[in-house]
Amino acid sequence: MPHYLTAALYQFVDLPDYAALVAPLKAFCDAQGVKGTLLLAQEGINGTIAGSSEGVHAVLAWLRSDVRLAGLQHKEANAEVLPFHRMKVRPKREIVTLGVPGLNPAKNAGTYVKPADWNALIDEPDVVLVDVRNDYEVKIGSFDGAIDPLTKTFSELPDWVAREAQPGGALAGEGDKRPRVAMFCTGGIRCEKSTAYLRTQGFDEVYHLEGGILKYLETVPAEQSRWHGDCFVFDERVSVGHGLTPGHHELCRSCRWPLGPAEIASPLFERGISCPYCHGTRSADALAGLAERQRQVELARQRAQPHIGARMPEKVSAAGTSAEALEPASRASTNKRD
Repeated sequence: MPHYLTAALYQFVDLPDYAALVAPLKAFCDAQGVKGTLLLAQEGINGTIAGSSEGVHAVLAWLRSDVRLAGLQHKEANAEVLPFHRMKVRPKREIVTLGVPGLNPAKNAGTYVKPADWNALIDEPDVVLVDVRNDYEVKIGSFDGAIDPLTKTFSELPDWVAREAQPGGALAGEGDKRPRVAMFCTGGIRCEKSTAYLRTQGFDEVYHLEGGILKYLETVPAEQSRWHGDCFVFDERVSVGHGLTPGHHELCRSCRWPLGPAEIASPLFERGISCPYCHGTRSADALAGLAERQRQVELARQRAQPHIGARMPEKVSAAGTSAEALEPASRASTNKRD
């Protein structure tokens, strides 16, 4: 039986006193033995936590005791191994970084579409389907017919929208009429922000998948699914498939790209040190540090002890350039991403 419960959560809501919530929330999580990352900003809360079922539900109840967070939604998954080593509660400018001032997803997000209704929507020929996740996520799985914006960070999406809204672009539509657009992401948070942004750009019919890919994979039978591949997740599971079963990927501990069987079989892959995406991008000192970290990981495994590890280097893109980590807080946790 699983020993740990993981809960992914977010809510866009006005929290002007968010900085004052950091310390008491961190103290409560520590008292419950809960690990993970939570981000607080004026626009709301985002993160993933894990621990005992009692501890995780106690933290959720503590958050919902604030009337502003009474409607906080979360998604649960079980784990045999605790997927986080520390508890971090951080104040941020945004709970997911788009870099567009003045957006209010709590009021202006697009229309929610439940997973059971998603197939019918994206099967309609006049709907433009957009995957708002980053390149390393789209690479391992997506919906049939979805457009990949090829973004390395979520904050690149507005520039992509501006380009594709020009004549001949994927979002150009016909004449002055904007097309209908359906957007999706891992858990829903980036969709709320991206659809709110599209509405500021004159897109009136904008939809997003309620609960994100994870809710779709959890609730839609595989035989009815329009999804192919695995879904990247921001914890030690790395990826999941239909029914939220474990996927087929592991994380490169150097650049944090998800690696499938082909990449792991590559001669450029060295566990904990390099992979085909980051080979040749690290200095000799960085490689030595990664090699020592991997040695400590293997020693801890032999002793049946958890390895907390050192701070990992920044994510490196396939082109070898540094990029912001992912969907809510860090690739190993929530964001850097969703």
